[in-house]
Amino acid sequence: MAFVKNYLLPILGIFLAYYYYSANEGFRPEMLQGKKVIVTGASKGIGKEIAYHLAKMGAHVMVTARSEEALKKTVSDCLEYGAASAYYIAGTMENMTFAEQFVAKAEKIMGGLDMLILNHVIETSLKLFTDDIHFVRKSMEVNYLSYVVLSVAAFPMLKKSNGSIVVVSSMAGKTACPLITPYSASKFALDGFFSSIRKEYAMTKVNVSVTLCILGLINTDSAMEAISGILNLEAAPKEDCALEIIKAGALRQEEMYYDTSWLVRTSLLLNHLGRNFMESLSLRYYNITNL
Repeated sequence: MAFVKNYLLPILGIFLAYYYYSANEGFRPEMLQGKKVIVTGASKGIGKEIAYHLAKMGAHVMVTARSEEALKKTVSDCLEYGAASAYYIAGTMENMTFAEQFVAKAEKIMGGLDMLILNHVIETSLKLFTDDIHFVRKSMEVNYLSYVVLSVAAFPMLKKSNGSIVVVSSMAGKTACPLITPYSASKFALDGFFSSIRKEYAMTKVNVSVTLCILGLINTDSAMEAISGILNLEAAPKEDCALEIIKAGALRQEEMYYDTSWLVRTSLLLNHLGRNFMESLSLRYYNITNL
């Protein structure tokens, strides 16, 4: 116990402090100046705040969501904030054809892509799961499958630019959370797919980064409405959250944790490090030349 107290815990504390705070020291807003960025789910909440931050950094911004009127406002605000350019294409991510065509249209308009920020989500309420298989399917399609479709469609552009994929996920995609079972399942799926793709990119020397953003409770209108009277937690500001998402993507971090307690962040980080170690060991058994 003396060894743990006198040596192991201080070393762990120094390492965690470096991990949590070194990203902020390395980030510069100029990193996004002139970059071409797609943001999904950008009509409100975190997505809109991400678009605003990017605009202030001088990026070219392409946004999408279902509400055309809300997107018009987002684009207008982005131009006022200093975006190099700002465009929108309205549509629903329940339609996989739209998801694929959206990226093609974005390519024609912007002429390329440096960062794909996947943020959209189907709204959900807190309740016990019974037998709503339809909503499970819909959640997987919008919260997971459309992310895959968008990333596949954008991959040629991102490979050419050595770009980045930023996936907005949740604590519910790392730990089991009651009352949001379909949502949680879709977020776990994001981790499985995009963490595996990250390994494949590394194996095949593809210089496209994949960042998984693990968020706690954020004070978006939809989140506050969903937890009202059910969950008593303090929510973090969406403006700060949006900025941290951009920083993590720009610095090509594998994972980013926001608005979780120190204990939860530490647990997630240690789990991430342990999983990375085991995954790295497993790569020695693959012969990539035979694929």
